[in-house]
Amino acid sequence: MNHKPVILVVTGYYSPGFKAGGVLRNILNTVDNLCDQFEFRIITRDRDLGDEMAFPDIQSEVWLPVGNATVYYLSSEAESLGRLGRLFADTPHDLLFLSSYFDPLTIRTLLNRRLRGRRHPRVIVAPFGEFAGASLTQKYAKKLAFIIFAKIAGLYRDVTWRVSSSYEAEDLIRVLGVSPDSIAITGDLPTKCSWPELANQSTSGSRPECDGLRVIFLSRIAREKNLDYALKVLKKVNAKIYFDIYGPAENVAYWDECKKIAAGLPANIVVSYKGKVSPDEVVRIFAQYDLFLFPTGGEAYGNVIAESLIAGTPVLISTETPWRSLRPDGLGWDLDLGEPDEFVRVIDEFSSLSPGTRMEDRATVLRNISSRLFDPEVLASNQRLFESHLGEPDS
Repeated sequence: MNHKPVILVVTGYYSPGFKAGGVLRNILNTVDNLCDQFEFRIITRDRDLGDEMAFPDIQSEVWLPVGNATVYYLSSEAESLGRLGRLFADTPHDLLFLSSYFDPLTIRTLLNRRLRGRRHPRVIVAPFGEFAGASLTQKYAKKLAFIIFAKIAGLYRDVTWRVSSSYEAEDLIRVLGVSPDSIAITGDLPTKCSWPELANQSTSGSRPECDGLRVIFLSRIAREKNLDYALKVLKKVNAKIYFDIYGPAENVAYWDECKKIAAGLPANIVVSYKGKVSPDEVVRIFAQYDLFLFPTGGEAYGNVIAESLIAGTPVLISTETPWRSLRPDGLGWDLDLGEPDEFVRVIDEFSSLSPGTRMEDRATVLRNISSRLFDPEVLASNQRLFESHLGEPDS
């Protein structure tokens, strides 16, 4: 039996967590799509994003089988520089994959790499949109100070940067000044599920009837996701809108700002907060809505956009994602955030369509989304990236 190369993934959050959103989903999808070629070992925290308590019924600091990977859940005490260093030394691996630039787990991992002076397997860093404008501006002074420190310390010297799109590559070059030759653009892998199964999820169950347009916002409630922008757009809409918000309130102060805006909306806009959502329920929930309003400030990929389209629900998003030129394929609209009145116009025009026409639009979405989601070159490019880094370790 041939030994599969071991990829050691260090990521802040993993299953059974879900609050970290797209990053967590990306790691899961990578594992599920490539587990036949590689063995994945994952080091992560023993709790979900923002939680003080560890996952119940999950033992920390031992290797556990979780889906198609083996996972080591770190207690808060085990995140120390010394204990992480011993864990890396005791875990044979051929490649190190880090799912963040700013996460303390990434920083401590790279500090171990520099301080211990031993030869280490090659390193791939996937920032997952951390250098997009909307994300980078959050706590900018602190991030800038760390970027300067990291450059002086050579913390990210000789790593390969894995990005989802040319837009994310441009952000990396602009902010960090990295060489384009050190960047690999692979695209993000879809959920490992057959198309008939996904289509069945999107069409199962009845869709609620109402006297207006059912619009959904589903994401972490954080400033870079632009929920406040969505609410301000709806303030100008003339149509009757039922606007349901799903997702964890990651930024409580920002959520309070959004609630104040929602309280001041006219009577034709009915806003409801529906709370957090299990990943297994996302497609089914999207299928109950007419439109996904997501004017995000920046996404490396945007798994939640893919999930809406899998459900047959057209999207109204910003141009700050790789999902572009949606209208010709009947998938929705990607609009410039500098033109909020265009968002208003689209919502009012879309709401004027008959229910039958909107159902035809859903059929168009389901018919056209598969070619974007299931591109075999995306799978091949991710596999090539890992395989190309399995040679001699860096010194």
